[in-house]
Amino acid sequence: MSSYIQKFAALSDISPPKWLPNSVQSEVLMGSIAYGVAQPDSDWDIYGFCIPPKDMIFPHLRGEIPGFGRQQQRFDQYQQHHVQVADTEYDFTIYSIIKYFQLCMDNNPNMIDSLFVPRDCVLYTTQVGEIVRDARKLFLHKGSWHKFRGYAFSQLSRLKGKSKESKRWPSIQKHGYDIKFAYHVVRLINEVEQILVEGDIDLRKDNAMLKSIRAGEWTEQRVRDWFATKEKDLGSLYISSKLQHKPDEEAIKELLLSCLEQHYGSLAAIHPQFQSEALMNELEVLVRKYQSCGDSRSTPYCKETTNVSKHIRQ
Repeated sequence: MSSYIQKFAALSDISPPKWLPNSVQSEVLMGSIAYGVAQPDSDWDIYGFCIPPKDMIFPHLRGEIPGFGRQQQRFDQYQQHHVQVADTEYDFTIYSIIKYFQLCMDNNPNMIDSLFVPRDCVLYTTQVGEIVRDARKLFLHKGSWHKFRGYAFSQLSRLKGKSKESKRWPSIQKHGYDIKFAYHVVRLINEVEQILVEGDIDLRKDNAMLKSIRAGEWTEQRVRDWFATKEKDLGSLYISSKLQHKPDEEAIKELLLSCLEQHYGSLAAIHPQFQSEALMNELEVLVRKYQSCGDSRSTPYCKETTNVSKHIRQ
C-alpha cells in the first residue's frame, strides 16, 4: 500500500523532498470529510507526519555542532496546496515527527484532530503511525481549553467574511455571514467539551448540528449567543475537569523515542538515554553471572566477574 505522497510524487503532481515519500508514517483525511459535513465539491485536506533521515533528527551525526558555524536547515514540514487531479483538489501538509509531537503536545486543534479522525479517514499508516494513534489520549490535557477557545475566537472574528475575492462570497451575501467559519466555532467548542469531560474526541458526534449551520439554518446572532453561553459553561467545566493540567512531557518523549527506535533501529549509539540503558543492561547481566558463581569464584570466568563487580561498586 502506497501513501498519497508516494503516488502523487511518482506522477510528478507534487514535488516533496526526495527522501520524504518513503518516510511518511501516517496520512489522514481532515476537514469537512473528517467532521462528516462534506459537500460534493469539498477539497481533500491530507495531514500526516514523517520521520526524516537520521542526521536531520540528530545533526551531530553529520558533524554539526549546534550554535557553531553553518547550520543546515532543519525539516519541519512540507506543504503543497491546490493540487488538482481530475475533479478533486488536494492540500498536503506533512510534518516532521518532532514538530508533529510538539504541536500535539501543545494541543494545537488541527493536530489533535488529526490524531482522532475516524478510522475511515486514515488513508495510510505504518506501525509507527499505529503506535502514535493508539497513544493519542496521552496528548490531551486541560491546556486544550485555552487553545480551542482561542481558535474559536479567531473564527468568530471572521464571520463577516469581508473578502469579496473569497469563493464563498455568494454564500456570505446570501446568509449575511460566513457559515463555514460559524460551523468551525461550534465544532471547536464541542470538541474541547468532549476533551474536558471524556478525555476523548469523536469528530462526528455533533455533525447534525454542524450540517444545520452549513445549511444556513442558524443566524449569525444564534451562533454568537450559543458561543457566549458555552464559553461560560466550559469555563466552570475547566475547573472541575479531572484531566491533567499539562502534558506529561516525559511520557510523550518516551513515546517519541520509541517511534524513532522502531524506525531507525537501536538508538544506543545516538542518544544518551539508550546508551545508559544499554550499559546498565550489560552490567546487570555481569552482576547476575557473578552472583551465580557462588563458591566457584576460583574459575577464570568468576574471577573476571568478581573484578568487574568490584569495579562497579567503586
